[in-house]
Amino acid sequence: MTEQSMNPAPIASENKAANGLSGTLGTWLMILATVGFAFVISVEIINSVFYDPYEDDYFLFRLAGSFADIEIAPLTYLMFGSLLVALMMGLPLAFVTGGLGVTFIYLVGDSVMLNIIPGRIFPMMTNSDLAAIPLFIFMASMLERAGLIEEMFNVVYKWMGGLNGGLATATILASTILAAMVGVIGAAVVTMGIIALPAMLKRGYDPEIALGSIMAGGTLGILIPPSILAILYAVVAQQSVGELYLGAIVPGLMLSVMYIAYVLIRTKINPSMGPAVPEDERISFKEKLLLLKDLVAPLVLVMLVLGLLFGGIATPVEAAGIGSFGAMVVALMHGKFSLEGLKDASVTTAKASAMVLWIMFGASVFVGFYILQGGQDFITASILSTGLSAYGILFMLMALLVILGMFLDWVGILLLAVPIFIPIIKALTFDGLFGLPGVASEDVVLWFGVLYLVNMQMSFLSPPFGYALFYIRGVCPPEISMATIFRSALVFLLLQTVGLALCILIPGLVTWLPNAVYG
Repeated sequence: MTEQSMNPAPIASENKAANGLSGTLGTWLMILATVGFAFVISVEIINSVFYDPYEDDYFLFRLAGSFADIEIAPLTYLMFGSLLVALMMGLPLAFVTGGLGVTFIYLVGDSVMLNIIPGRIFPMMTNSDLAAIPLFIFMASMLERAGLIEEMFNVVYKWMGGLNGGLATATILASTILAAMVGVIGAAVVTMGIIALPAMLKRGYDPEIALGSIMAGGTLGILIPPSILAILYAVVAQQSVGELYLGAIVPGLMLSVMYIAYVLIRTKINPSMGPAVPEDERISFKEKLLLLKDLVAPLVLVMLVLGLLFGGIATPVEAAGIGSFGAMVVALMHGKFSLEGLKDASVTTAKASAMVLWIMFGASVFVGFYILQGGQDFITASILSTGLSAYGILFMLMALLVILGMFLDWVGILLLAVPIFIPIIKALTFDGLFGLPGVASEDVVLWFGVLYLVNMQMSFLSPPFGYALFYIRGVCPPEISMATIFRSALVFLLLQTVGLALCILIPGLVTWLPNAVYG
């Protein structure tokens, strides 16, 4: 054994010196990059203010229009390559897309072409459907602070606890009801993780069953109305929000039933994976009925909001406003309403809404400019030239969405991919597979919208960067590793894939209810 290996002090000091050198180098590189960027911006400001953009005179150099003659193919690689690099550096999506959009507008055009920006943003600012987003977020925040999630889980847990896998089943059922109340993913996964995970682990549940049921159940909020993502899709695709909500109900409930069936069958085969609650902790049927009173207020609120929306009595914004007011009433009925809670819910709503809207503005500028330059025609021609059938192209788009879901959040994927994908889908004819019925041309955008929502639900569970994986990591005991969380997601990810395949093979699962209600 060498003297150096016997004494680790020199190695530690060398590592410390190397880390210090790399940190100093990184700091200087950042300073130089900032100074260089500021210099370029200063020169361009001088050119814009003091020089005619249509003349050849300029100060030092001029970047405006330097990419004016670039073809759409290299522009595609430049724009989306720059986006990938910036995201890998950890920069916020909202400012990356907006910043790159403005940069490429300036490089391809000139300062006058920057007028595209307000033209892309202003129509979104005046779209009334977007007002439903902060209202539904506020409704979710108020219900969470009212303690309704804990009460709801307690009721379902008391009813289902006597079964093998009963706690996991109760978690999925409670998450399904919660999805119909809030439509916000993070709150459902984290809250159910705090409430249900300790209860399941305490009773000897297999960690993979426990974690998977919480994450899969929590992601149902992206599909079951009132999903916020569905509102955004409807705005981007110019689709009816009510029809999209109706189309998502059957697939959402189908996935919930599939999760529950898996848990019950798995724990029936191997009871040690999900032991039933001991006899002395169970309650009588009469006591179970009395517990249902705790579910009356939230369920009435859900049925009121969705009933007004589906019945055509209220618009999404009006239904969301009624739901927000109803959430405050429910909190008051449960003795949990306070000015401090109202303030916290309002701040949470403002932060979440601002994040969504900034991403929308940035992505709209980025994608809008790309489409204006002919990007839509380039992508459509490239995909159609592959020679794949309509369903082959659909599967390719679904695969692209899954891959994007591993690295981007759902808002970013919606605003970057859907505006490009929708015209491609509209140009295709889906006649059905294996002799099954196809999709009517007027239902294609609705059908694809629900497929997109199911796909985004999958993205929340997709390793390595699925959001639900990290939501649950934040509330897990330290002895549960990230590898265990990844493994717990895989089976439920497979079930979601089966659900997606069923919606593709049997489009009536999506289109039947909207057609039955709206004709």
